[in-house]
Amino acid sequence: MPHPPAPAPSPSINPPTAEEDDTRNRLEHDLEKRAAKERVAELKTDTDKLLKLSVELKNYVDKSDENVLSLDVIRKAEEIEKLAKSVKDKMRGPN
Repeated sequence: MPHPPAPAPSPSINPPTAEEDDTRNRLEHDLEKRAAKERVAELKTDTDKLLKLSVELKNYVDKSDENVLSLDVIRKAEEIEKLAKSVKDKMRGPN
């Protein structure tokens, strides 16, 4: 029965210096900050769109009567629902 090959010796890796740790921490902080700014910008865009869709939905409903509920009204409500869920998820943050 052949023996499995011996593992290759791993090269010695020097631990990062304090300066490298500081640089890495700064870069991570900058990335987190940038991601938070992008998330806030997306939230603003999405909430503006929610407002616009809500006004459109109100206009559709105002034009409808008790006997007719337009498919456009239902589609608009579904679009609002999906966008609202997306906004809620973005508000929770990256988890």
